[in-house]
Amino acid sequence: MQVRRGGVDGPALVLLHGLGATGDVWRGTAALWPGTWLAPDLPGHGRSAPLPAYAFDALAEAVAPVLPTDRPVAVLGHSFGGVVALALGSEEHGPPVGAVCGLGVKVRWTEQELAKAAELAARPSKVFETRDEAAERALKVAGLWQLVPADSPLVDDALVESADGWRLALDPAAYGVGAPDMPALLAASRARVVLAAGERDPMCPPEHLAAVGAEAVVLPGLGHNAHVEKPEALGPLLARLHAALVG
Repeated sequence: MQVRRGGVDGPALVLLHGLGATGDVWRGTAALWPGTWLAPDLPGHGRSAPLPAYAFDALAEAVAPVLPTDRPVAVLGHSFGGVVALALGSEEHGPPVGAVCGLGVKVRWTEQELAKAAELAARPSKVFETRDEAAERALKVAGLWQLVPADSPLVDDALVESADGWRLALDPAAYGVGAPDMPALLAASRARVVLAAGERDPMCPPEHLAAVGAEAVVLPGLGHNAHVEKPEALGPLLARLHAALVG
């Protein structure tokens, strides 16, 4: 598993990206953390190998070996990665986690949305003639189109070049992971749980979070990829996670 690391000595923050993205999307957020941090490419994304089948528990099992065991740990995940963060909070998959935050986790799914996701999971990876075409598709899949330029280094690990052209590094089968069982995830967590969303997030409206029953934070004026739109806006959220670790 590819893992980016940085920061200074202190509590650890594990950063899990959303579907189609890579750990690079956390660069701005990571710089705000007063300790050490690590941002892996989740299985089937970026430079990390795919899984035989995708389920949130399987993704948590794959991430667990990179969690530090010598210091307090918080996990912040976005969307798809936010569900993995919640699964890690149960401690059933690895070492103890003191606090978890799911940012922009979609908590309500329709049958039509799940059917569309299953259809996408069954499609083969499309090959594009140029990097720009592949980059545009990668950014749209990750919800980053018009937030990140196609020539940004943030896109590099989301693409694979071959003799035939360019394709997304994303394993399409990851679309088939299904809807999270939020009540079960929250009930199983032994960590402090915080849910957060941008005020303008169409995938995770703040009122949906309020109905879940967990501690919720609304980020004013931001959308689904709040951590990319305005990393500094996550400062109070990071402070809350840090306080949960150090008291």
